[in-house]
Amino acid sequence: MCLSIPSQVVAVDHERQSVTVDTLGVRREVSSHLMTEPLAIGDYVLIHIGFVMNKIDKEDAKQSIELYQEIVAKLDGESR
Repeated sequence: MCLSIPSQVVAVDHERQSVTVDTLGVRREVSSHLMTEPLAIGDYVLIHIGFVMNKIDKEDAKQSIELYQEIVAKLDGESR
């Protein structure tokens, strides 16, 4: 099973076929070689092993991110 946290595109490099994404405050460059549709700044995507796999709806992404943040907060509370 693979768990992918929605990531927001913050920069697009057409020449290198890559995008920079923000995943819960962590930025990294990933490949967009597998995407058939163009990506733009502000899009939300799912990533697997360094490749953008698909673009997802903004509202769905925000709901998922909120859920992940709740889980992290709960785990942080339990470890104290």
